Amino acid sequence: MKDYAFRSHPQLTRVTAHALNLGDRINTAGFEKDALSAVPLALRTGQDGIAVIFRYGVAVFFNMSVEEEAGFLDRLLPRIGGRLTPPEEETATVELLGESGDQVASGGPVHVRDMSMARLLVVSDVLAKSVVLAHDERLVAKVFETIEPFVRELAAAGKFFRNRRGILKLIGEALLVQHNVSGRVAIADKPDALWDRPDLERLYARLEDEYELTARVETLNRKLEVVAETADTLADIIDTRRSLRLEIIVVVLIALEIVIGLSQIFAAHGAG
Repeated sequence: MKDYAFRSHPQLTRVTAHALNLGDRINTAGFEKDALSAVPLALRTGQDGIAVIFRYGVAVFFNMSVEEEAGFLDRLLPRIGGRLTPPEEETATVELLGESGDQVASGGPVHVRDMSMARLLVVSDVLAKSVVLAHDERLVAKVFETIEPFVRELAAAGKFFRNRRGILKLIGEALLVQHNVSGRVAIADKPDALWDRPDLERLYARLEDEYELTARVETLNRKLEVVAETADTLADIIDTRRSLRLEIIVVVLIALEIVIGLSQIFAAHGAG
């Protein structure tokens, strides 16, 4: 990994980091020859900016204007799978503090000892995970909003009035969110930059704590368990309703057979 500290502006002490969750995945093939870092892919772009691309669908821009970001996104657009419109986004400020240690102020800027590429990769890793979590949290909240009226209906009346297609749609939405959220990004995994720079462990730990990554993952997993259990319950309700219908049909057929049999017996006696 090449070290890059905005060499064309060595006096630069403050940059903006802008993270965008653009889709489900980004194809980075073909960019490697110009890479400042291979994993994640980091590129020099714009007048004096850096773009860090994560294959799971996130781009983090450092020190780039709105116009520069838009131009780079135009290049990236054909490579995005499962595009999100609008993308989830988050912004942070990175400030240089000279020889003092790395610090992360609560709700404030990220203070770094230097603007090295390794430090920017650590910051970008946390921001990328945070925007993915924000998108997943939004998806799960939407499913909860969809399911809640149904659950209230079931609790109040002891039954529901939705047809089978409506219930299957709810199950499909729940399972789709569970599939999209589970395992797409290993939030607990540390960035690759730490393999070469273990001295940045403290910076990463502080950023992880500031953006509450661990707590948010735990909360999200609990909600996903509720979504899965709700989907199972809905499926059981459908099975029960179908079984009940089949039982009613069988009873009706047996009753019809009995009526026909009795009619034939009476008819035979009347003829005799």
